[in-house]
Amino acid sequence: MVHIPHPGPGPDAAVLPTVLDTVGATPMIALRHLTDESDASVVLKLERCNPGGSIKDRPAWHIVRKAEQDGLLAAGGTIIESSSGNFGISLAMIGAARDYRVIVIVDPKVTATNLAMLHAFGAEVIVVDEQDDTGSYHKTRIALANRLHREIPGSFRPDQCFNPLNSEAHYRDTAVELVDQSGPALAAVVATVSTGGQLGGISRYLREHAPQVHVAGVDAVGSTVFGGEAHSYLIPGVGLGWTPANVDDLSRLDSVYKVSDEDAFLACRVLARAEGVLVGGSTGAALCVALRLARQHGAGRSVALLAADSGERYLHTIYNDDWLAEHGLSPDTSPEELHRRVERLTPYSVQPAQTANYRPELAEQLGSPYASAGDRLPTAAGRPRS
Repeated sequence: MVHIPHPGPGPDAAVLPTVLDTVGATPMIALRHLTDESDASVVLKLERCNPGGSIKDRPAWHIVRKAEQDGLLAAGGTIIESSSGNFGISLAMIGAARDYRVIVIVDPKVTATNLAMLHAFGAEVIVVDEQDDTGSYHKTRIALANRLHREIPGSFRPDQCFNPLNSEAHYRDTAVELVDQSGPALAAVVATVSTGGQLGGISRYLREHAPQVHVAGVDAVGSTVFGGEAHSYLIPGVGLGWTPANVDDLSRLDSVYKVSDEDAFLACRVLARAEGVLVGGSTGAALCVALRLARQHGAGRSVALLAADSGERYLHTIYNDDWLAEHGLSPDTSPEELHRRVERLTPYSVQPAQTANYRPELAEQLGSPYASAGDRLPTAAGRPRS
């Protein structure tokens, strides 16, 4: 597969051609107030610094550029995607910058802020309210997006769930930046999972280039990415009813954790007050695991995680005491309570491949244009796997 070079914003580029030239090259910060001297340091990569405000700008722009290059998306074309928010926002931003019509299929879990952002960029939004057999909306959304793709001439389906370019974007760029910024002290990387691009691409890069680094995957309690019992959960941007194809080899993971809504949201609120950083719920879940691993690896090492988006999108939910009370969740902002909960956190599995919940038939059943794309992921040298 051809690698599309993306230099990102360089120090000598005073004026960049378009907003899309600012995707990537995000900063990393050290958290100073949530660990003890005997712990490894925890470093946080701020993906909110992408122009669309989230890590999803990376795969969205990578997929669209490749579609343009391959002639799958022509001027004035239509982009159709299923998204709970961030990926759709990224595509809406790209559509505005590149003059594409964008249709985004969302579900009732989408926040009012995300809906407003989609509309601000000019996207057309369809809300699906029919749950699938797992109690979520993923399959219903995906099936509708694929049907619209078949019906609308000249349309393109990025299909973040089944398109291997999703994980390739993180393999080519995100993982490289993360390792370079973290330096030789890097002991562990924590990544959440939904459509699998982030976890799949980063874990593959680390196994090839830094195999000594511990890779921890994070899911929501109630999601069945790594198996288990399915039930509803509130953490946005995490979870799925099956193991996504973009995480094509669970043996690359050393451990997987499941984090509850309350623990994830507590971590978000503590981080805001202790470090001055507003993050979304998926980052709160990852932070719980990162703090646990920091205690295990000890001083002189570092544990890295990514802040997938900004907490500004969740001011009326995660950071709202009344909303938490409505859902029976604690509004606590105590670092001591967070550390007590982190101490109780244990891996859901240390052999993730044994708990895999792959559903290879789903891509075809849901009508994905990438039903047979699983063997197209490139090797480190950019050559397709045999």
